Amino acid sequence: MPKETKYWLMKSEPSSFSIDDLRAAPRQMTYWDGVRNYQARNFMRDMAIGDHVLFYHSNANPPAIVGIAKVVKTAYPDPTQFDKKDSHYDPDSEPSRPRWDMVDIKLVRKLSHPLTLDHLKKEHKLKGMVLLQKGSRLSVQPVTPQEWAHILSLG
Repeated sequence: MPKETKYWLMKSEPSSFSIDDLRAAPRQMTYWDGVRNYQARNFMRDMAIGDHVLFYHSNANPPAIVGIAKVVKTAYPDPTQFDKKDSHYDPDSEPSRPRWDMVDIKLVRKLSHPLTLDHLKKEHKLKGMVLLQKGSRLSVQPVTPQEWAHILSLG
């Protein structure tokens, strides 16, 4: 039986890594490192090659969905957890039992018009979206197939 495609939203601050950085990356691919939240990590562990990703600029003016990517490599240990010089270093993580993972994504396309958070909040069909829930701060979160389809219809 074929695997069902899953849909995700991944947040990045454009000052750290933007959709344009992804577009300029070799083969328009990058690894998604530095996630230090267990729930977000577990979502990445659930990702499969070919899953679709909404690329979201957080801490931006305005925050918005700015592109679409796809997962091209499933979860594997994030080496930044072991690097004492890296801001994502985790002294409790051991190479024999890595705590944090990352995935690789590839750009599918940049949206011609960003879908702002304010715009998304006005869409009745998105009222249950994790992104729009009060206090939602996860950098990696699931998106339902219905939410995905509606968002694509907007942009």
